Amino acid sequence: MGTFFVSGGSGFFGGILKRKLLDLGHRVINFDLIADPDKHERLTSVKADLRDAALVDQVFAEHHFNGAFHIAAVLAHGKHLDDAMLWESNVDGTRNVAIACRNHGVKNLVFTSTNCLWACNFGRPVREDDKPEPIEIYGRSKAAAEQVLSEFPDLKVVTIRCPTIIDSGRLGLLAILFEFIREGRKVWVVGDGSNRYQFIYAPDLADACVSAMAYEKRNLFHIGSDHVNTLQGVYEAVISKAGTKARVGHLPKGPTLAAMQLAYKLNVSPLGPYHYKMIAEDFIFDTTRIKQELGWQPTLTNEGMLTLAYEYYAKNLEEIQARTDVSAHNKAADMGIIRVLKWIS
Repeated sequence: MGTFFVSGGSGFFGGILKRKLLDLGHRVINFDLIADPDKHERLTSVKADLRDAALVDQVFAEHHFNGAFHIAAVLAHGKHLDDAMLWESNVDGTRNVAIACRNHGVKNLVFTSTNCLWACNFGRPVREDDKPEPIEIYGRSKAAAEQVLSEFPDLKVVTIRCPTIIDSGRLGLLAILFEFIREGRKVWVVGDGSNRYQFIYAPDLADACVSAMAYEKRNLFHIGSDHVNTLQGVYEAVISKAGTKARVGHLPKGPTLAAMQLAYKLNVSPLGPYHYKMIAEDFIFDTTRIKQELGWQPTLTNEGMLTLAYEYYAKNLEEIQARTDVSAHNKAADMGIIRVLKWIS
């Protein structure tokens, strides 16, 4: 079995990938700013900062890695976002991982990127050859990180661009939706709710990452669920499973988007430019390439994975509310001014 470097293995998806690698019999070295909640005889956890190039290099020098999974990223959520830290972590941190791979003969690097490289409705599935046009700092940092990796042609870099990653345990902004559902309030959509927005089931993404590690070429893949239902249809399916009195309500598109933009500028909302641009739009990745090249297939629809995430939230609410030193996706996001909607729901 191999030994693999995983950045961000204490986070939501990084943790899922880390545990999958351990289940497959591999040894994992987790490098993360957040303390690792997991213990395993084949797991070594390093609580450190990817911006520390010397420390990243030291970890690579101390282990013979068969490959590296670069999952870590600082997100653009929260009222006190440090733009400089986000950029340095996502861009310079990526460079540090790539340099360490090159210096220590680690040829295979799997990098997870994002659908936040765009904030527009293409009117069709988005392909790998569509030029990124990010509108906020997180998307720009991930585009810059992709560019950094293009400067290492000697590495077999596989980049997987992901939509929203969901599984049991995924919280963050979704916890706001789940609170509305659990309390039987109106779950609001902007516009008529007919827009389709793709998710990816975390175990399906982990399977793709493991397959990509064995892929002997550089490539770029888009990933996501199949049979994407309307946002209203997805919410109604989760509400039905939850068995609460929640129902879908509609907000007028123009005034709501203007209010979201103002709330962001006033720093009273967890939702940023990407969210208010895409909240009423379609966005679906074309997954033809990854299916053909890696033989990958999704296993869950948006409804199935969001239901799993809600059921976890409802069952573990008290423990979730007590969390502190965890990643952004492993705790509930601050509702901010969205609480006003809760009061009128």
